[in-house]
Order: sequence, then C-alpha cells, then structure tokens
Amino acid sequence: MTSDRSSSPLRLAVLVSGGGTTLVNLQHRIDEGRLNARVDYVVANRSCRGLDRAAELNIFAELVAPSTYSSLEEYSDAVFQKCRDRNIDLVILGGFLARILIPDDFENRVMNIHPGLIPAFCGKGMYGHHVHEAVLTRGCKVSGCTVHFCDNQYDHGPIILQRTVPVLDDDNADTLAARVFEAECEAYPEAISLFAAGRLQVNGNRVAIQ
Repeated sequence: MTSDRSSSPLRLAVLVSGGGTTLVNLQHRIDEGRLNARVDYVVANRSCRGLDRAAELNIFAELVAPSTYSSLEEYSDAVFQKCRDRNIDLVILGGFLARILIPDDFENRVMNIHPGLIPAFCGKGMYGHHVHEAVLTRGCKVSGCTVHFCDNQYDHGPIILQRTVPVLDDDNADTLAARVFEAECEAYPEAISLFAAGRLQVNGNRVAIQ
C-alpha cells in the first residue's frame, strides 16, 4: 500500500510534451483546495505550450530533451535524478510522449492517464486523437479514460481507475476527445488523492482501493 502522506502536500513532478492541459487542471484543483498536493517541477521533452503554462503558474520547469543524451537509459536516469533532487513523491505523465524507463525506487510512483479504456486502443502510437479515431472507426458505444501506474511498457502497469463516457452517433474525434477529457479531469486528481492518502494497495497487476 502507498504510505499515507495526507498530513502534508504531495510533491508532484509533471512531465509534458504538449499543451499542458493536465498540468493546468491539477493546479486548479490544488488552488481550489480539492487536491492536497503541489506541483514542484515540470519537465518537457521538447519545446511546448506546457512549459509556457508552467511559467504562467510560477512553477519551475525545464526542457530536458532526449536528443541531448546518448541513450534512453541515460535520459531516464537524468530525469529521475532531477526528481530525486527535488524530493518528488509522485511523477505524473501529462501527455508525455517520450519513452522513459522507470527506476526501481520509482516503482508505483509514476502515474499516467490514457484517453481510452486499457487494454483497448492503447500501445505505441495510440495517443490523443489516434485513440478517439480508432474508437469511432470500430463503432464503440462507450469510451473513457484509464489512470494507471506506469511500468516500462507502453500503456501498461496496474490500473488504478477507469471512467467511461458514451460515444454518440454524431461524434467526431474532437467531440469525443472533449467528453473524455472531462472524465480525465475528475479521474486523475482522484487517483492522486488516493495515492496521497495511502489507499492504493498494489498486488501484481491489480490495485485495490482501501
């Protein structure tokens, strides 16, 4: 089970590659007093709007580009060492599209949210609108989002929460994405709060909520 950190704010690092919408959502929850956490560090793997948004929120952020490292292992080590240096409790992937290897001391301390219901429509190359287009092409009646602990496979690792939304007959990728994102805005802070309260017990590939 994750240890109870509810007495003090959970220290978060948020890794981004795009617009930083997950970062903004989490910060809004924190500002409203609905999430006992603080974002201490933002990492981007490329120049993106997420870095600008971190600056607007007065959060320390930096570009850590994979191309400046000789290997995936070296890049991953650098990112997680920066997290250790800032005493980060939990790493949040917020639309982070770079591959990263998770060290042993961060096992079950890295979360991701996927805009689909894992194990459907996930894996390498399945992100963002690619997921929503695939859902519509298949004719699914429901979609949703999945919050999970990360391991070293794409969209894998123990599932913490899933939320479903209807797929409407007149949906396109944009309208479905908007509905799924509304679910993400609720599910991700909830999963982080459960972690902070020490209520997640991981047993193999299953997560029990205590």
